[in-house]
Parts: sequence; structure tokens; C-alpha cells
Amino acid sequence: MSSKALPANLSEETVRTISDERDEPEWLLEARLDALESLESLDLPDVIQTPGRRWTNLEALDFEELVDPLNAADTTERVTAEGVEVLSFTEALDSHEEVVEEAFGSTIAPDTNYLTALSAALFTTGTLIYVPEDVDAEDVKIRAEMNSKSLFSHTLVVTEKSSSVTILEAIESGESDVEGERYFSNLVEIVAGENSYVQYGSLQNLDENTYTYSLKRGDAGVYSTINWIEGNLGSRLTRSDIETELNGDSSETKIVGAFFGHNDQHLDVNARVWHKAEHTTADLVTRGVLDDEARSVYEGVQDVGRDAWDTNSYQRENTLMLSDESEADASPKLIINNHDTEASHAATVGQVDKEDLFYMLSRSIPERTARNMLVEGFFVPVLDEIEVDEFREDLQELISARLD
Repeated sequence: MSSKALPANLSEETVRTISDERDEPEWLLEARLDALESLESLDLPDVIQTPGRRWTNLEALDFEELVDPLNAADTTERVTAEGVEVLSFTEALDSHEEVVEEAFGSTIAPDTNYLTALSAALFTTGTLIYVPEDVDAEDVKIRAEMNSKSLFSHTLVVTEKSSSVTILEAIESGESDVEGERYFSNLVEIVAGENSYVQYGSLQNLDENTYTYSLKRGDAGVYSTINWIEGNLGSRLTRSDIETELNGDSSETKIVGAFFGHNDQHLDVNARVWHKAEHTTADLVTRGVLDDEARSVYEGVQDVGRDAWDTNSYQRENTLMLSDESEADASPKLIINNHDTEASHAATVGQVDKEDLFYMLSRSIPERTARNMLVEGFFVPVLDEIEVDEFREDLQELISARLD
């Protein structure tokens, strides 16, 4: 894919203004400027393609039109738990600069692709979640509203030895007078220390005038666990990548995703795991529903390295079609470089089971009610994985509202 030209409304002066307004340290300004400089040589994220067809057309996005870097606005509520630091990025630089400097860019290099570099150069909002050693925390929450044409966010999660945390992050469109199309970008980096546990839940319900890009990546240390739960119901085009590197022996990850597209929404959802150490385990589970003319693209990758002895890696993706006009593609991949591996992968695309529907109709349940019950039941394996009650209830409510 060819690289993108630098939009005319982006410049070194723009980046310096963003950094100066936040009184940032010199190292972060330099990181921003390096990201800006790399834009001209970087490609957009890879998309699945077959001869003559690219499944997601990111090149159609007009960043000069979508990005308004100096007028970013959001309303973000952060709820902490006992013993945990949950700070805005600006606050974190004041009180935990060493933690931020060490974690920033450690799992997502700013020059990974054009969109990560754009975000690293221009982000104006973000959060540090710092969990000290032996702290067990539940129900950390970040609830954000996007109130501008574009918004770039950067979140860092750092867990020390033998700690644990469950996190809910939610983004939706706020009440604003912004007209036309909008762009939201979210980078999340998790650095999980030895024997620590993280569940990171993310719920995206932006309006359907918004294009969304998110990359979330975790680095799992020895005996640590990073579990992801992601719900995507909003935006016109969603590109979502969730990735874990299992770098520590006996580390584990679970990536659980749910999406529900309608109208002409396009969802490009990807889950990837790299097994790099011994005795590692991964489980990738995605369930999606499509209605109207919605379109989904899914890629799941399980990459087992040469030194990843005693690996267990499983993947399954299921998409349910409610409309003959909707369209779904799935591409599960296994890359195995160590024979001491137990692995499986599967993907299915289908419609509501006619026998189940007939059975419910024969019990005098109205057809639409029966269909909705089957769809809600389809999402149960995902909902059962969510430890944060508020997140589970939010996702259930959004699914029910979409069905109604």
C-alpha cells in the first residue's frame, strides 16, 4: 500500500503548539516530532486483500479534511480504585514521568504505520493506569465523550509484580455542533509485570459520521495474564486491532470481541497473538452480528515462535447475518514454528438457525421477538467473559437497543 502524503494542516509548528500547551517534557516533544517526520515514509495499516479487491479501503480517508489537530475536545471521567493511580496524561507526566517515559512507545512503536504515527504526533488526551506491586483493583473506569472533529487518545497501563486490575474504557460522541465527518484514534499500551493480571474492556459507540482507528497491544511478562474484551457498535468505519505478545514464560492472553453492524457500517476487526516464550496460552473468541448492508472483515493470527515450547493456542470467530444484503469475510491464520503446540482455529458465517426459529414460533413467540432472543443468546459467550458488571450491562443494553 502506498504511503500517504503529509496533510497540509500538519506541521512541526502544529506539534510544538500541542506540546507547549501541555507543558510537556523535551523527550515527549521529540517523540512527537519523530512521529511527524516519519509520516511521509509510512504506509497505512495492512488490510486483507484478494486479487483485484481490497476488503477495507483506508486510502479513501481524507485526513486533511478529517483532522483538526488544534481544536481537539473531549470530556473524560476517570474513576480509580484503592491503591491504583488513574491519571490524565498531563497529570501523569507531573507525578510519574519516569513510568510514562519507560512505557510510552514500548509496545506500540509510533512508526508502526501511518495511523499510529499520526496519533503519536497529535494526541491530546490519554490516561495512565499504574498498579503498584501486590495491589488488587476492580472497576477502574475511563468514560470519554468526543466533542470535536478529530480526537487522538493514548492510554498506558502498567502493572507491577503480583498486582491485578480490571478496566472499562468507553467512548461515545458528545453533544457538539461539529458538522460533517469525524475521526477518532485510540492507542492503548499494556505492560504487565510478573504474575500480574489485567482485564481491559473497551466499548466503542461513536456516531455513524465518525471513522475510528484503534490499536491495543499488550506485553505479557512471566506468569502474567492480559485479557481483552472489546465491543464495537458505533462509527461508520471501524478498524480495530487487538494484539498480545506473550514474552514471559507461562503468560496467557484472551482476546474476546463483539460487534454489531447495521445500516452501511464497515467493521475491520483483528486479533493477533505472538507466542514467544514457553508454556504460553491464548484464546481468541469473536462474535459479530450484521444487519442491513453492514460489512465485516475479520483476521485472527496465532503466531507460535521457535522457542515457544508447550504452546496452547485457540481461535474461533462466528458471524451471524440478519440480512441478505450484509457481507462478512473471515481469515483465521495459524503460523507455527514449534512442533510442541496444541492449536486450533475456526471461523463461521451463517444466518439465524431456521430450526431454532421455527421451534420458538411454534411456541407462539412472535417472529421478531424470537429472532432478537436468538441474537442475544448468540452474544452470551462473550458477555460471560466480562468481569466488570457495568461493562456487561452497557453492552447488553446497546445490543438490545440495536435490535429494537
